[in-house]
Amino acid sequence: MKTLFDTTKLGQVTLKNRFFRAAVGEKTSDGQVNENILRLYKELAIGGAGTLITSFTLVDEAEKNFHMLAFYDDSFYEGHKALTSLAHEHGANIILQLVYVGSYVMGETTGMTILAPSAVENLNTKVLPQEITVKQIKVIQKKFSEAALRAKNADYDGVEIYAAHGFLLSQFMTPYYNRRTDLYGGSVENRARMSLETYSAIREAVGADFLVLIKINANDGFKDEVAFDDVLYLCDELTKLKIDAIEISGAFGKFPQESTSYFKKEAEQIADRSETKIILTGGNRYFEEMTDILNHTKIEYFGMARPLMKEPNLINQFKEKML
Repeated sequence: MKTLFDTTKLGQVTLKNRFFRAAVGEKTSDGQVNENILRLYKELAIGGAGTLITSFTLVDEAEKNFHMLAFYDDSFYEGHKALTSLAHEHGANIILQLVYVGSYVMGETTGMTILAPSAVENLNTKVLPQEITVKQIKVIQKKFSEAALRAKNADYDGVEIYAAHGFLLSQFMTPYYNRRTDLYGGSVENRARMSLETYSAIREAVGADFLVLIKINANDGFKDEVAFDDVLYLCDELTKLKIDAIEISGAFGKFPQESTSYFKKEAEQIADRSETKIILTGGNRYFEEMTDILNHTKIEYFGMARPLMKEPNLINQFKEKML
C-alpha cells in the first residue's frame, strides 16, 4: 500500500512526501522576496510539506506594476537565493512558479500594453487587451527560459510554468480567448503551441536534469472553455517532450464549499494515459480521501493551498495521525 509519506523521486529530486504546497499569490510591492514571504515559507517548510511551489513570479519587466514576486533580472537574485536556502535548511524542496499575467491584470495598468491571444474582453477584469504578435510571443517565451535559468542558478529545485486560471498561456488553449487564425490559433495543435514551445525553450535553457513542471486547467468554468479532449492532447504532447510533472487544477470557484478533490475525475483520466507524474490540486483536505485516491488511481501527488494557509503545520498533523 502506498502512503502519502512515501519517499519518491521526481526527476533527479528526492521528495520526502507526496504533498506539494500549491501556489498562492503573495503581494510584494517591488517584486522582491521580503521578510513576510521568508517567514511564511519557513512556517510551511517546518510544517512538513515536502515540496513548496512559490506564488506566481513575473518573467517580464513589462508587468512590473503588478505587486507580486518577480525574477525578470538579476536584481532579484539575492532574495530568491535566501528563499531557496531557507527552504532547504528546513528540509523542503522549492519550485519557482513562472507567469506572464496578460489580460488577467492584477494591479495598476497605467502606461502598460496588455497582451492576450486575441483582442477579446477579459471575463474577469473587463480589460480589452491587444492581440499579441508572433514576435512578442517569441520574446515572452525567451523571458520564461531566462527566468527559469535564473531559478536554477538560485538553487531552486525546479520551475513550474503557470498555464492555468486564465493567465496568458492558459488563454491560448481557450477558444473564448483565442480566436487567432495563424499558427497559434484554431486547431488544438495550434492553440497548444504556446505552452509546448514555452516548455521547450525552458528545457533547452536549464538542461535535462532540472525539474520542469506545468500547471494547467482541466476546465475553465465558462462558455467556450477549453475542451477536455484538448487538455488530453496537451498532456500527451507534454509527455512526449518529457516534462517532469503536470499539475491539474481548474475553475475551483464553481464548486460548493463542502466539495473536495475537485478535479479528481479529470486528473485520473490524464494519469491513466500518461507516463508523466500527475499532481492533483484543488479541494484536497482530508488525509483519508487523498490516501484512497493514491491507492486507487495513478495520481501520485497532491497540491494543497488554502488548507496550508490556515494551518501551515497541517502536514505534520497528518503524519502524527499515521503514528
